[in-house]
Amino acid sequence: MDLEAVRTFVAAADAGQFQEAAAELAVTQQAVSKRIAALERSLGVRLFTRTPRGAELTIDGQAFLPHARELLRVAERAVASVRTGRRPLRVDVLSSRSAASGLMRAFHRAHPEIELDVVWLFDIETAVAAIRTGAIDASFRAVAVPGRPLPEDIESVRALDEPLQLLTGPAHALAGARSVNVAQLVGHRIWMPGIVPGTEWAAYYDDLVAEFGLTIEATGPNFGSDALLDTVADTPALATFMGGHTRLVWPAGHGLRRIPVTDPTPVYPHSLLWHRDNPHPALATLRSYLAATTTGHDAPGTWVPGWVLPD
Repeated sequence: MDLEAVRTFVAAADAGQFQEAAAELAVTQQAVSKRIAALERSLGVRLFTRTPRGAELTIDGQAFLPHARELLRVAERAVASVRTGRRPLRVDVLSSRSAASGLMRAFHRAHPEIELDVVWLFDIETAVAAIRTGAIDASFRAVAVPGRPLPEDIESVRALDEPLQLLTGPAHALAGARSVNVAQLVGHRIWMPGIVPGTEWAAYYDDLVAEFGLTIEATGPNFGSDALLDTVADTPALATFMGGHTRLVWPAGHGLRRIPVTDPTPVYPHSLLWHRDNPHPALATLRSYLAATTTGHDAPGTWVPGWVLPD
């Protein structure tokens, strides 16, 4: 059905005259008559009766009018759903407990007027593909993994360097330490189930192992963070790494310890990715917010893999 003809019909019904409808729509009266006639042919009924005072709706026209108004409302909502600046800003944060999720919560508090859609995608290829198709506007990732450069149409900027912490149970040999340097971790079993080969975080931990001679085990099924915390709490021989901005809650009886790692401090480099031609105005606001509130990239005493682009 021709929406312009439906819009013309509603205008004529409201005005009661084709001439006034033509003036409102900025078309000729002849154009109004042609659109109404075409709509009547497609519906197989007469919608108006001409009178000396103008145009009156027939019984069929009266029946069609509320539906015509609803058609126009639906069309307007459809256009608004994809109109730049009128749809939510869609951002991938990898997981609800991640540092990126915390950044977006802080952004939402600072800019409550901006409507957000937050999603969780698995790997960088999926995220980049979603950015390029417009399924999302931005993603937080560690980028520049060796052999997998970003496409030329994808922009990125370092957003946050998140320090790693050692998480142990109360009976672990390092549980009483206020901090540990990387050398002290050599020989200790660091268990991190769920590291998937080929992902950006797998590349990060491979380089961490190669650089400092650590033992990181990714064996066994990944039952999620709760199962990981249970196992670390009950197993003195195991510890795990956790991002310093990762938000987790565990039972008081677990007695888990979060211990800063130093000399150097490994940091996980979160970057914001977006398509260079994305015009969403809230994306520029997000980038400005991150530039003003996240600092300290590549700080002295920290470590990132050599493939991570400098800030």
